[in-house]
Amino acid sequence: MEKFPELYRRRYVPNELIHLKDDIVLKQSPGLIITKWDTLKPRADINRGISAYFINSGYKISKIYNHQNELVYWYCDIIDTEYNKEDNTYIFHDLLVDILLRPNGSIEVVDLDELGDLLDEEKITPNICSKALKTADNLLKLMYSNQFYLLQNIIEELE
Repeated sequence: MEKFPELYRRRYVPNELIHLKDDIVLKQSPGLIITKWDTLKPRADINRGISAYFINSGYKISKIYNHQNELVYWYCDIIDTEYNKEDNTYIFHDLLVDILLRPNGSIEVVDLDELGDLLDEEKITPNICSKALKTADNLLKLMYSNQFYLLQNIIEELE
């Protein structure tokens, strides 16, 4: 029986490391981990989701649902991944830039100000900032060229 890895999320704002102990790994293959989860803390706007970590591409794509089981949006985190083979653990570093794709097709990029603030405060390196921006640009190009469905399909195959 395959032993799935332990997953962690590292955030800069707030500065925290969270063990995603309740996330259920649905699939793991080289460069890809797909999980389903409920919100860590109760929220009025969202209830649960399914996420695909595209490790080599630097993003986590999540399909987010509300309490009525309706799609709220696709939420895309820009990430950097750290893997410890000895412990079989992944730490997904949230690189702050997030992209939301709403059901009506609108796209919103958020938290660029936080990225800038952390760079100004020297809490992240210029290399991390550059990586976050370039990765976000790659993902936006997929969306604008109508290729994002290729990532969505990987998630929807497991629903």
